[in-house]
Parts: sequence; C-alpha cells; structure tokens
Amino acid sequence: MAHSVLTPTSSDTLSPPEAIASVRRLVWKIAIATVILMAIGSATRVANAGLACPDWPLCYGQLVPTAQMNLQVFLEWFHRLDASIIGLLTIALVGQTWWRRSLLPNWLPWAAVAALALVLVQGLLGGLTVTEMLRFDIVTAHLGTALLFFVTVLTIGVALLPYQGNGTANRLRWLSLGAAILVYGQSLLGALVASQWALHQCLSYQSLCTVMNSHILGVVPPTLAVLALGVWAWRTPALSWPLRRLGKAALVLLALQIGLGIATFYLRLQVEPLSVAHQTIGALLLGTLVAFTVLANRDSHFA
Repeated sequence: MAHSVLTPTSSDTLSPPEAIASVRRLVWKIAIATVILMAIGSATRVANAGLACPDWPLCYGQLVPTAQMNLQVFLEWFHRLDASIIGLLTIALVGQTWWRRSLLPNWLPWAAVAALALVLVQGLLGGLTVTEMLRFDIVTAHLGTALLFFVTVLTIGVALLPYQGNGTANRLRWLSLGAAILVYGQSLLGALVASQWALHQCLSYQSLCTVMNSHILGVVPPTLAVLALGVWAWRTPALSWPLRRLGKAALVLLALQIGLGIATFYLRLQVEPLSVAHQTIGALLLGTLVAFTVLANRDSHFA
C-alpha cells in the first residue's frame, strides 16, 4: 500500500521528457514571481510601507484590508500575497517532483525540498521584519534569503533545459561562479545600505558613511569579474550560442546597474523607481551569472 501511494499511478502516462517539461514550466513561473516579489519588496521599502500592515501574517487582522487600503498598505499587502503564492507554488513543486520522481533526475526532488526550506526561512524572516520593526540585519537577511531562493529555483530551471554543449566553457564556469558570488555579496552590501538608509545618513548627518562607502567600493570586484567573463565569452568563437547570449546579457545588465547606481546616488534616492530598478537589475544580473554557470558546467561535460 505504501508503495502505491509514493509512486506514480498507471494513469500518469507522461514520458520522462514530458515530466521534466512540466516541472520546468512550474519552476519558471516561480522564478518570475520571485523577481516580482523582490521588486515589490524594494518598492515597499522606498515607499516607507514596511510597517503599513502592523500585524503579521494578516493585515489589520484581515486577508484583504479593504477599509485601510491605500498605496502603502497595498504594497505591503501585495508583497505578502505574492510571497504566499510563491510558497504554494513551491509546495506544488515538491509534490510534483516526488510524485513523478521515477521520471525525473534523482537530484530534482531534493532540490525542490531545499527551495521549500528557503521559502520557510524567508517567511519567518518576513514575519520578523514586522515584529522587530524593520531591524536592519533582519531586513538584510530577508533579501539575502530571497536571492538564494531565486538562485536555487533558477538553477533547477536551467539544469532542466535541453542543452547540447561543445566543451569550450570549462574554465569560464569558475569565472562566472566567482562573479556570481561577488554580485551576491555586493547585493547584501546594498541591502545594508538600504535597510539603514545609509546614503541619507551619510550625506545629511555624516553617519554610516562606512557602510555606504563599502557598497560604493564593493562594486569594483564584481564589475571586473563580469567584464572579464563578457570579454572572455566574446573572444571564444566556439562558445555555444546560449552562453554567448548570456555573456552579452551580463555586460548589458552590468552597465545598467552601474548607471542606475550612479543616478540613485546623485539624486539622493529622490526618484523611487530608480532604487527599485537598481535592486531588480542586480537580481537579474545575479540570475544571468548563475544561468551561465549552470550551462557552462553542463558544457564542461562534453569536453
């Protein structure tokens, strides 16, 4: 009886490629929802709406606080709604991968469980950001965990893509991995700056300038790493088409990110959409580097 519960039934007629494609579609939906979640989270912060819902997990004790609804309440409420949808989709991912595990790669159900664990941690941190009144270290950990979840989901999705390598990206995978780690670290520094309003504090009161300057100087290592990756990819004519496109995309996103950072600094965070775009582009740059790393690692198996 236990065996019949834990394995696909005879009515599940999917082939392994079809089962993989079904999981991949769900994973991409989660990844897109996560990017939206991080963008809404950034908008919530710059709009000073992090405590617009004074309780958690409900908002004013309701699922939909219609009587109290304004822009700030909507941002915080929608942020929680998107997070809840991601949580439900991730639970569905775990269920799907374990139900059809005989049709899927052995690592996939465990990767789904890891993603769900990150969702649970993220939910806990989300609650603590409210109950602890937006304490900066919790807010930073909240974004850091969101990025880790995004990276995990993206890794699963890219690993499931049909891909035929040619063995030319063996060394590039280490460079792209290093660049991804550096971008992740820079994102955490940015979260520290944002959660403490370090730019305002430094420019107005000469306080927290060390935090702000760390983020400014911290842009150098990831910039050099991404530039090196893009140039190396460009100078490797035999590199597969997807990797060449990802290398170009990384350079474009890097240029956008630096431009947004400079504009945000000189405008002193007065244009809120710039701050939101700055964090969102940073997440997309990280995702691009992770995708490059996963495909380059697969490519190396053809060497």
